[in-house]
Amino acid sequence: MALTPYQTDALLREVDDAVRQDDLASFWSRYGRAVAAAVVLALAAYGGWLLWQNHQTNVAQANSEEFAKLLKSAEAAKLDQPLYDKIVAEGGAGYKGQAEMLKAALAAGKNDTKGAIAAYDAVIADPDALPPVKDAATMRKVALAFDSMPPDQVIATLKPLAVPENSWFGSAGELTAIAHLKAGRRDQAAALFANLARDTQVPETIRLRAGQMASMLGSPVADATATPATPAAQ
Repeated sequence: MALTPYQTDALLREVDDAVRQDDLASFWSRYGRAVAAAVVLALAAYGGWLLWQNHQTNVAQANSEEFAKLLKSAEAAKLDQPLYDKIVAEGGAGYKGQAEMLKAALAAGKNDTKGAIAAYDAVIADPDALPPVKDAATMRKVALAFDSMPPDQVIATLKPLAVPENSWFGSAGELTAIAHLKAGRRDQAAALFANLARDTQVPETIRLRAGQMASMLGSPVADATATPATPAAQ
């Protein structure tokens, strides 16, 4: 007896379902263990990542609290040496650098220039110190040692910082210009002072000093902060 179109479609669907089930059973018998193992490994990896993230968060919070305690102790112009040693050893690059900078600042505050410079040198030489911290250490070291450093050494040390767009351009540029003056290079000093006075990203106090110095050296600079005159009404 011939099948109706409806019966034919139903039969084809049953055959297709049977083939699919057979393929699935065959696939699972071959690869089921591997798939299960992969799923278990993926879940274990994800669980491990969550634990690591939680650990990192806890460590960061603990380091933050330890550094806050160190800052608190520094309010009395004293360094909590055991706490400092712990942060340097366990606080990671960020807090280690900040702790070393705090130690240097405390030494400078006690007029221990030699100790402060040694502390800044330690930051600069530390391969794990973050670049912004190294830049700050370089800037503060040169500011402390400026009078005893040869002008060309000042200029060479600050060269990476005494450029426009660098966040230290104002301070580094000013010291570099003064070093040029000490070395008798008035033209180079005047040009750098003029550049500082024109740079709107430089702090205003430095811009004003730089403008005055540029004018004294024969390189007048228009006040970049001056408000343009309002044209008279016609």
